[in-house]
Amino acid sequence: MHSIMTTKKRLLSILVLNALGLMLFFSWYLPANHGFWFAIDKNIFYWFNDRLETNRLVLWLVAITNFRAFDGISLLAMGALYLSFWLKETPEGRRRMLAIGITMLITALLLNQLGRLIPVERPSPTNSFPNVHHVAELTGIPTKDASGDSFPGDHGTMLMIFACFMLRYFTRRSFAVAVLIILVFALPRVTIGAHWFTDIAVGSLSLILVGMSWWLMTPASDHLVNRIYRYLPNIPFPRRAGK
Repeated sequence: MHSIMTTKKRLLSILVLNALGLMLFFSWYLPANHGFWFAIDKNIFYWFNDRLETNRLVLWLVAITNFRAFDGISLLAMGALYLSFWLKETPEGRRRMLAIGITMLITALLLNQLGRLIPVERPSPTNSFPNVHHVAELTGIPTKDASGDSFPGDHGTMLMIFACFMLRYFTRRSFAVAVLIILVFALPRVTIGAHWFTDIAVGSLSLILVGMSWWLMTPASDHLVNRIYRYLPNIPFPRRAGK
């Protein structure tokens, strides 16, 4: 009886998350010119873009956080968080963490491809408005400050997937750290104009609410983790210190 109640409660949670994701997406997709979302997008873009020429601190902060190497720092941040759990695990636990990591990568690849099926083709703000400032031209730093199709934000989607896995398989505190990683490493794309704010806040988030709820709140992800775990080679991971 308890398992039936738990299953019903989980299904209700999935349906609520799906409803929120669809409402979020269609609140942006259906209105002409994206309704109130367009004003938010435009104001955020111009707040930063207008300051690129007048405020050297903003210019160089935006330039540095959108340099290609900065993406590598985001991988290091996620890796460090994952490593903090890895170091505490037994060899069997580390083998399972490896299976979870592989499952996460497969999920990211598949969900990113599904995101490309959304019938939206949207150039970035820097390719949509005339006479705008480009960070690469102002600084000479080869930054990504434009995109021919920016919806949904693929970078933001990947970071959100990582956060969802931290919540599902680890701790709420690790999830909070992962959310901070999202803010630090996804928002620079918005400040430079390579993405609209809604590419992430609507596109990525709605995709995550719908897709990840079915994947992580049902036995689906566990089945894949367990299957990968069974077929992993018997890697002799070192034991924890003192064990």
